[in-house]
Amino acid sequence: MTGDGELRPSALVTSLGAVRARISTACEAVGRDPQQVTLVAVTKTCPADDVAVLSRLGVNDIGESKDQEVRRKITELGPVADVVRWHLVGRLQTNKAKSVVGYASAVHSLDRAKLARALAEAAAEHRATPLDVFLQISLDDDPERGGVAIAALPRLAATVVERPELRLRGVMAVPPIGVDPEAAFARLAELSQQVQAEHPGADAISAGMSDDLEAAVRHGSTHVRVGTALLGRRKQVFS
Repeated sequence: MTGDGELRPSALVTSLGAVRARISTACEAVGRDPQQVTLVAVTKTCPADDVAVLSRLGVNDIGESKDQEVRRKITELGPVADVVRWHLVGRLQTNKAKSVVGYASAVHSLDRAKLARALAEAAAEHRATPLDVFLQISLDDDPERGGVAIAALPRLAATVVERPELRLRGVMAVPPIGVDPEAAFARLAELSQQVQAEHPGADAISAGMSDDLEAAVRHGSTHVRVGTALLGRRKQVFS
């Protein structure tokens, strides 16, 4: 693995402390326990060394977008990879389902029935426990950005819960471009309640990134996906 010498771990200690402080402050403002919020460190395009440092600091929930990059990092990390909980947070192709179910703790970007079926069938064959999934919702119904349309959300949720190989954890969304995060996350919280009314166990919300995690926490986010605020501006290190 390539690293940044002695400076990189120190920088990550500092940024991690700052991110955790932001989460704690946001939780305190609305009477929530910071322990209710899982920090998913999004390490896409960052070297495996960063994952190793974060793991030593107690951050083992790691978010990635591409299957190929995860598999490469798993190889480089060796035994460290065994304690990491990998979260797939990017759009996922159905032909990657077999690979993903072999290592993923959760998929945050399930947005269509075809993908649900592919993941369930692969999980039935290649893992012993259900795969946690979040339903990615398109808050503006723009199919180009990924996410299930709001009108189709109940049907997709029903499709997931029919498959014992999958466990519906909750919902996920990214605020549409130009939309106030407060309004976007308030709407997501409403949709979460609607899903929970039919599926009480689906009580998790994956929402909030570096620029808007406070707004997400205020509206009930249980999983914040933080990259830049934790790891800095990324350099493209993977093809």
